[in-house]
Parts: sequence; C-alpha cells; structure tokens
Amino acid sequence: MAKRGLDVTLAVLGLLLLAPLILALVIVLKLTDSGPLLYGHRRVGFGGREFRCWKFRTMVVNGDAVLEQYLRKHPAKAALWYEQRKLVDDPRVTPLGAVLRKLSLDELPQLLNVLTGEMSLVGPRPVVRAELDHYASSTRHYLAARPGLSGLWQISGRSNTTYMERVQMDRFYVMKWNPWMDLRIIFMTIPAVALSRGAH
Repeated sequence: MAKRGLDVTLAVLGLLLLAPLILALVIVLKLTDSGPLLYGHRRVGFGGREFRCWKFRTMVVNGDAVLEQYLRKHPAKAALWYEQRKLVDDPRVTPLGAVLRKLSLDELPQLLNVLTGEMSLVGPRPVVRAELDHYASSTRHYLAARPGLSGLWQISGRSNTTYMERVQMDRFYVMKWNPWMDLRIIFMTIPAVALSRGAH
C-alpha cells in the first residue's frame, strides 16, 4: 500500500509538473513525423499479466521489418540482439528518437502505466515474455513486482551492464525492497538521466 501510494502521488505530481514539456514533445513529434505519436509494446507485468508499455514513438513505423532485414545482413549484430535485446546503432531509431532515448524522454508516457497500476515508479525492467527465459530461477522474483519506470538498472550503467547483471539487479531489488530503497533510486535517477549515463 505504501508503494502504491507513493506511485500515484509522484506520478500525478510528475504529470502536472512535466505537462509543458510533454506538450512541447507532442508538438515537435507531430511536426517531424506523420506516424503514430505513441508506441505500446507488450510487456509482462505483475503475476505474468501482459500490458502495453507506452512510449513516445522513437522508431520508424515499419520498425520490425527494418530490424529483421538488418539482422539478416549483420549476423554478429543478430547474435548481440538475441543476447542483449539491444543494439547500440539500432537502424529503426529516428534522429529525434535517438535524442529522446538518450534523455529518457520517450518513457514519460509510462507515467500513465503507473497511474493505471500496470507499472511502478521503481521496479524491475519491463521485459517481453521471451526474455523471461533469461531469468530462469529469477522469473518468480520478476513476476512478484510491477515493472518500473526506473530501477537499479537505470542508475547502475543502463546499457553498459550485461543482461545477466540486469537480471541479478532485478532479483536483488525484489528481495530487498523497502520504501527507502525506492526513494533512493528515484533520487539517483535524476542525475543518471540528466547525464545520460549508459544511454544508447
């Protein structure tokens, strides 16, 4: 109850304070791209329930086809993608999208996911169902919490960490959670995002 109360309070406050920035992003995105404003990717949440994790769209509209073609041409990149689920030079990302990602501004719509109870301000990284294979015995820890807008991964190097390090951080967070840990992570997220530490 304490965690949910903190989520709702800070999410509402964040939406109010960031409303001018969000409006400016909406205008810029619509002026530079005629495609959909938001992108809702299916992720696994609390108890294994799937939900749409909302972001400002930072990729080309036909992103899946672009990625498939790119991975076919670059086998080494394909191996990295299947291991890490991330690419440093992702061919799907638009120039404006790269800026939004580096500053984590693309994730602002996830405040709506927090309000609806699908996510928490702090928690494990939201993953797709296929990624749970990497979690092995840690899957039950992941499913015991709501995925977070931020988390230990966000303040610990982000894309500079290995996938298994991220899994271990998610497990540690769930096992050791307390309200003070959430407040500490929220406080440390601000400089991590502002300085774009580990952002790709």
